[in-house]
Amino acid sequence: MSPPPAWVKALKPASPQGSELLEQERAQSNVAVDKLAELLHTKDVLDRQDRLVAILSSEKVFDKSQTHSLGRVERLQRALAKGKRLQQLAVQNKWSQEEFYAAADLIGEPTPYGLHSTMFLVTLREQGTPEQHKLFLEPATNYKIIGCYAQTELGHGSNVRGLETTATWNPDDKTFTINSPSLTASKWWIGSLGKVANHAVVMAQLYVGGKNYGPHPFVVQIRDMETHEPLENVYVGDIGPKFGYNTMDNGFLLFNNVKVPHISMLGRFAQVDKATNKYVRPSMPTLIYGTMTWVRSNIVFQAGSVLARGVTIATRYCAVRRQFQDRDATDQASETQVLNYKMVQIRLLPLLAAMYALHFTGRGMMRLYQENQSRMKAAAQADQEKRGAGPEELRAGADLLADLHATSCGLKALASTTAGEGLEVCRRACGGHGYSSYSGIGPWYADYLPTLTWEGDNYMLTQQVARYLLKAARAVLAGKGTNSDTSKILQFYLSRREKGGSFDILDTDSDIVAAFAWRTAHLTFEALKHRDVGKRSWNSLLVNFWRLSTAHSQYLVVKNFYEAVNSPEITGALDKETTTTLHNLFRLYALHTLEQEAAEFFSSGAVTTHQISLVQTKAVMKLLDNIRPHAVRLVDAWKFPDWQLDSSLGRYDGKVYEDLFRRASEENPVNDLVFDPYPWNANVLKNQAPKSKL
Repeated sequence: MSPPPAWVKALKPASPQGSELLEQERAQSNVAVDKLAELLHTKDVLDRQDRLVAILSSEKVFDKSQTHSLGRVERLQRALAKGKRLQQLAVQNKWSQEEFYAAADLIGEPTPYGLHSTMFLVTLREQGTPEQHKLFLEPATNYKIIGCYAQTELGHGSNVRGLETTATWNPDDKTFTINSPSLTASKWWIGSLGKVANHAVVMAQLYVGGKNYGPHPFVVQIRDMETHEPLENVYVGDIGPKFGYNTMDNGFLLFNNVKVPHISMLGRFAQVDKATNKYVRPSMPTLIYGTMTWVRSNIVFQAGSVLARGVTIATRYCAVRRQFQDRDATDQASETQVLNYKMVQIRLLPLLAAMYALHFTGRGMMRLYQENQSRMKAAAQADQEKRGAGPEELRAGADLLADLHATSCGLKALASTTAGEGLEVCRRACGGHGYSSYSGIGPWYADYLPTLTWEGDNYMLTQQVARYLLKAARAVLAGKGTNSDTSKILQFYLSRREKGGSFDILDTDSDIVAAFAWRTAHLTFEALKHRDVGKRSWNSLLVNFWRLSTAHSQYLVVKNFYEAVNSPEITGALDKETTTTLHNLFRLYALHTLEQEAAEFFSSGAVTTHQISLVQTKAVMKLLDNIRPHAVRLVDAWKFPDWQLDSSLGRYDGKVYEDLFRRASEENPVNDLVFDPYPWNANVLKNQAPKSKL
């Protein structure tokens, strides 16, 4: 197809121009975009982003113009080329691990190296011994070994204990035999496995002397290091196209009694003693699941940014897009900006608040993870020094680990669900153009969706939270409560449950947090009563547990958001208008959530029906009015480069329609084809050789 003629290029969108509308949006708010951006990301991170975009956007391999028009096979091959070039650039520019991850995120799609650079290397680092670091981690860090994390199976996902792959200890030659005893034992959905990996960390049931000691990690070579062909008795391949995430080679893997040496079992926390053929138990068995905790903590941290991409695109486009006239407007000559409609605001602005809430919660989650890692390392060092860790150290470590596990499970479920479902809300808020891949939301949504089910299905994970809360409640009732936040809110509830909550949620921010804590405590003791007194089965209470986990996780988000907006980090760094706007975002997130969960807040005694009515009719609507003028600047503060967003609708300059038309007319390879539309002609394309009748 020939380029657009001059008369087409001369056409402009009907006035007012999108760029003019976004200028007006930014002019009506004094939110300190640059200072807020530095608070969210830090100046160093923002400078690093500018530097990385300049490097990546100049590389032909990272060109995004044809991304949406390619088939999966082409996209997969191009993704590997991108992954290779990214690694080359990392070596050339001596990037740190953080710089490498940031560059990968800017590319905007996963590469087949994705699971190697995250879960494989993290597992080796966290669970390997010094000897295994030398043998596996060092070459893997230099990409001489390409690996993946093979846990999920065709028949088992969240239920790690039910995995079927086995690793049997052979005392005669000091090896393990890795075997897939059934078709459903096939490793499945494993990223980087389908075509790229030559090694895998395989989670398998460890059998020693006929006894099953549960799932343990083993480093297993699966392909020849020269030919890259599968090794003997290893069957491996790609699982095929998915709903999204099609630049990743998710794979399957089966073993037919493959022997691996003793050193293949990652031995930092558990080992089989070669001399005695005995299993050496870890001091804390749950440590072998450290990789999963790390991944879930990162999912929580990233959820705010994931949602922010969609909200940025939708907010900017809804400020540019105009449809219909306001029935009560005095000026009926012009159409209304879509962002001015309350039905659009009630869908987008709570998500705008949520992306900030998730960001600050993610920070808290990562701090908790780092604190846990520090305590574990301190305990390990004490053990190495032969003095052993004291009871108070072990107890503190165990308490924090239990809290981290439950928190990571609950927040992973809530944060990824909020982000995933929020992206679809953003896409629909963009109207018909949201369905175009050029909107930048649909492809991003499809690639993010697996997060809601991998690393623990979001519904199944909530059982872990409920188990933790029930255990904490039993301890409080027995007078053995700890100094943890969970124990404190349970104790407070018991001390005041006869009086009720009486929280002033409309005027006092701290009371909003207290109301969320009260609801969590109420649901915990209600679930405990059903379980311990009513003797209800675990299965019959799963819906109650899901509600309990959701309530507890929402409380944690509200608490983290409240503490953030009242911290010296914010109040001391930002001007009054920006700080007030952040407080309004906190109130919008909390009160909108309370409105959505009104029945539980009322039944727990945290609020009255009159308060709920006022939240619905006045408080939330007023907050929408207060936040609306600042919406564009609040998304600007996330500083997404246009190159990263890759969105016609979300362009910073507002030139939405020009860019949408340019992509369709100039970058769409379908327009280069000339079809033969007549049913009596065998050819699909003009000037195409006739198809053979054989």
